[in-house]
Amino acid sequence: MIFMAEQAKGTGNLDKELEALYQPKGAQQKKTAAKATTAKTKVARKPMARKKPVMAKGKRKRAVARATLLPGKGTVLFNGVDIKLVKPDILRELIMEPIRISPQAQGVAGASDIRINVYGGGRSGQAQAARAALAKVLVSASGEGLKSMYMSYDRTLMVDDYRRVEPKKFLGPKARARFQKSYR
Repeated sequence: MIFMAEQAKGTGNLDKELEALYQPKGAQQKKTAAKATTAKTKVARKPMARKKPVMAKGKRKRAVARATLLPGKGTVLFNGVDIKLVKPDILRELIMEPIRISPQAQGVAGASDIRINVYGGGRSGQAQAARAALAKVLVSASGEGLKSMYMSYDRTLMVDDYRRVEPKKFLGPKARARFQKSYR
């Protein structure tokens, strides 16, 4: 039924298609070359260039964040959840800070989807790692002007924070503090 409908429309011609399939390859190539030279009005369609994703990594304490920027509609996902649903609000504002402080970054983020995946550390460390990863991915997508602006605003947006908590030692309650000594 489908074949008959196509033939009735005049869009499909089975005989010509079968001839093309069973001809030797050289003859088929000659025909296509002849068609290309005679039909100059047709424009060859180029396949759309697919943009590669831009990726960046940010660290803070034990938290590691990976940000991926893809062409899209301007959504930001944090661990698979829309950024608008992240609580508390202070941490959400901290994560979105690299987008809000620059109009150039707002333009890049508005025309792309950003996915941030974070693991390790606590809530605050994860938010700061996500903030750094987001800033790095925006810089690599836009250019050097944004990097210098971020560095002058806050260096931790572009440079990972390598500091770690010092481990507790014996003879004391914390890493450096010592128990009090009583003489009486």
